[in-house]
Amino acid sequence: MRFDVLTLFPTMFAGPLNESILKRAQHAGHVQMHIHDIRAYATDRHQTCDDTPYGGGAGMVMKIAPLAAAIRDVTAQDSVQPHVVYVTPDGEPLHQAMAVQLAQRPRVMILCGHYEGIDERVRTTFVHQEISIGDYVLTGGELAAMVIMDAVARLIGGVINADSLAEESHSDGLLEYPHYTRPAVWEGQAVPEVLASGHHGAIATWRRQQRLLRTAQRRPDMLKRISLSATDRKFLSEHKLLE
Repeated sequence: MRFDVLTLFPTMFAGPLNESILKRAQHAGHVQMHIHDIRAYATDRHQTCDDTPYGGGAGMVMKIAPLAAAIRDVTAQDSVQPHVVYVTPDGEPLHQAMAVQLAQRPRVMILCGHYEGIDERVRTTFVHQEISIGDYVLTGGELAAMVIMDAVARLIGGVINADSLAEESHSDGLLEYPHYTRPAVWEGQAVPEVLASGHHGAIATWRRQQRLLRTAQRRPDMLKRISLSATDRKFLSEHKLLE
């Protein structure tokens, strides 16, 4: 899969994209990550990429000409047409199913806005999808782009062991169960006995129940969107966690 990121601040990506799993994914050839400086497409000697908004108001707006030139040039760098994403506070909230859908695309281009955002004509002409990472405003789209790239890249085949993805939070509508490792007792706090029992059926039941508990306690809204078995409902009712 290929990512192309268009940004005014390309050096922001140097650290996050060159560490840990994302670094290994690139070295293994599972993912390509290309960062492009929008200022390189400005035509004046000051490389101006913003201007005052029509109608007045505070702040600046990213100009259409450098952005359009960048999108067109970067698109032409590969034979595969990109799915163009604009990260913006008024986009659709990012969720796991969306990350799964993006991971199935061969090429994703992410536009990072700044200031008051980008000229609306860029959105209507080039953008296929608009994504928000939460109900808050950042100084620019770069951090949001990194979040999307991380969430998507880890789902691409070969990047992470498939077994590790199976029961993650949000993978099937539930939050993940608690994890423990050695030592078995730390400052008087012991690992649940069932996890050291070697009884795989009992461990699977405990983990399912913990996922139900954690979801009901922390994100009860999620339970309304999934199909619960009769056993799940009985367990939640016993704990007075099911309406």
